[in-house]
Amino acid sequence: MAQISNTYSGKIVCLDKANVDTDQIIPKQFLKSIKKTGLGPFLFDSWRYEDEGYLGKEESKRTLKNDFILNNKAFSNANILIAKENFGCGSSREHAVWALKDFGITTVIAPSFGDIFFNNCFKNGILAIQISKSNLEKIFSKQSETKPLEISVDLVNQKIFYEKLFEENFEIDPYRKKCLIEGLDEIGYSLKYEDEINKFEQKLRKERSWVIND
Repeated sequence: MAQISNTYSGKIVCLDKANVDTDQIIPKQFLKSIKKTGLGPFLFDSWRYEDEGYLGKEESKRTLKNDFILNNKAFSNANILIAKENFGCGSSREHAVWALKDFGITTVIAPSFGDIFFNNCFKNGILAIQISKSNLEKIFSKQSETKPLEISVDLVNQKIFYEKLFEENFEIDPYRKKCLIEGLDEIGYSLKYEDEINKFEQKLRKERSWVIND
């Protein structure tokens, strides 16, 4: 077996909800922000707090709902979110992924995802994995309220391992896989070919100077 060592392995927290939409992940009042950081405290805001949040509201002055799983101190360091089907459905807001990442989530595992949310995960360095419903139920059945369990993710060989219960292959686009392994976004990936791009532009200037507008 290949060595498993990457940032997408870790402790899990199970969100026992299906059809979680992006408005539930990060409510509309937080869309005023254009920063990718600072949204973590407002993740699942209406589920985590008794009061309604807004940008700039101090987390220390808010009242937490004791029955929400992410408020359980046992899961404060969890970085893998396990959810049920159709996670991230609804609107196309990229803020939902920003909030997850700012909270510390590196991996989201579910049977299915909203298409735009799924794409936004990879654009922001979050690994989204589709898992079979049977193995999802095995994860939920073993989840403890006092001690988070761990999942190992072998991104290179595209496998996930959960305790000794199962291992499952997952699909990922080769381009997205390469970006995650190398820690690149779309711009960073393009810059790997900066020399080739410059050479192409120079050639284009010579052959079709009217095309290049300096």
